[in-house]
Amino acid sequence: MTLVAWLLFLAILTSLFSGYLDKEINPNADVISRSGAGGTEIILSQNRAGHYVATALFNNSPVDVMIDTGATDVSVPAAIADRIGLNRGPVMHVSTANGTIPVYATLIDTIQLGDIVLHNIRASINPYMDEQFVLLGMSFLKRTEFTQKQGQLILRQADN
Repeated sequence: MTLVAWLLFLAILTSLFSGYLDKEINPNADVISRSGAGGTEIILSQNRAGHYVATALFNNSPVDVMIDTGATDVSVPAAIADRIGLNRGPVMHVSTANGTIPVYATLIDTIQLGDIVLHNIRASINPYMDEQFVLLGMSFLKRTEFTQKQGQLILRQADN
């Protein structure tokens, strides 16, 4: 009986610690949105490593994203692209920090980050990425205004 109690205690402790670690990696699982005169904005907090990670919806499927102003396009790991049903288009060659690689062009119908919703976003499917995050690059970000200060990133979508 003592063994069962210890195992139950360890299971509960593991569950609590796992939730804490998830929050440390992605402090923006629930994105805060504000709407006001002229547009909608969201506020993202940095994670412990100094990155902006959040949960977004790609064609209504939840995906963890990392904001990457150095990425030209949204870059989706192949495993995530398969999970959310993205179509692989023509092969393109892109330059990365590790050299030039072939990727597949794709188009994401809708990306929603908090209350910011953008349509027809150019992206690439990268078969060499093993990461658990999509890199949310400039093909998304250039359609917003963004400001970074004091550990927060503010993205704003102007009213059309």
